[in-house]
Order: sequence, then C-alpha cells, then structure tokens
Amino acid sequence: MPAVRWGIGAGAVVVLVATGVWAMWPGQVDARLWSEVRPVIEARLAAENRGTGYGGTVPALEAHWFCRAEALDLDDRGGEVRAGVNTLCVEYGVRDGSLVECGAGQVPQVLRLARTADGGYRVVAREEAPDGAGNARWTKDHFGRVGSAALGRPMSAAALESAARTRFGLPANAPVADC
Repeated sequence: MPAVRWGIGAGAVVVLVATGVWAMWPGQVDARLWSEVRPVIEARLAAENRGTGYGGTVPALEAHWFCRAEALDLDDRGGEVRAGVNTLCVEYGVRDGSLVECGAGQVPQVLRLARTADGGYRVVAREEAPDGAGNARWTKDHFGRVGSAALGRPMSAAALESAARTRFGLPANAPVADC
C-alpha cells in the first residue's frame, strides 16, 4: 500500500503508512472480480456450515445452509485475492409445506483466494471475528472504521429464502416459520 505524505512546516514531512488494514470505502469493489470470487466464497461458507445447525439433527427437515456474502473490500495481488466480506448464512428446512428457519448468523470475514489452473479461484484461508471482547478490535483492525460501520447493517435474507423455496420445491409465497 503506498505511503501518504503531508508536508508540515518548513520542509518537514510526515509519512503515514496503513498497516494491517486493507479497507476501501464500501462500494468500491471490482464488479468483474467479485462476480468471479463470490460464488466460490458462498459455496465455501455453506459447506463449512453443513451439519452445524439444529436442522441437521432432524433428518425429516432436510435442512440445508444457504449463504450470501457482500464485499466490503477486494484486493487482487497477482493471483491472490483478499476479500473482506460481511456474510449471512441461514439454515432452512421444510415442514408441512412451509419453509422453516433453523439457524442463522451474520459474521464479518476475511477470505484469501488463489487462482486455480483452470482460471477459477479456490479459498485458501478464512478468518472471522471472534466472539466476545475481541470482536470489535478484530473488526476494526480488518475493516477500518468505515468498513466496521458497514458491518452494523443487517443483511436481507430474501434471496436466501427464495433459493431455499426453489431447492425444496415450494411456491414463491410459501411462509417462513421458526424451526
């Protein structure tokens, strides 16, 4: 990351270098790159959540995790991509013609992806904010003040509900109930 310089007084120069924070203003994400890495990120999130929710303990629900990610920052460094994302994962199942929500979580994460031989990407590392006291500090260190503020907004589950209804063969207006 390049240094930023300001002149102060007669010839004095102060150099500030950002360390440890790779955050951009929200919305400044390369749309082409995001369209390539987003499906890989979301698939990895869903796979990692498999079997972790209540729905997985009740086979009749046929529960499945659905995840979405919103990019807060994206940095391509010659074959490795760092993606700072806000994620929402929801576990849905089906009971009596209704979609049931069995678990959910919204978590900021940083993923690193590497380019594969076929030109795609694979996740090589993933970090998420710890629970408890270290959460705020981790979030600020990884997303800066602007990114941290963006993480405070709740993410909509509407697209995930729609995908779940499709997966379970339910009508678009099928109600959502608690597990």
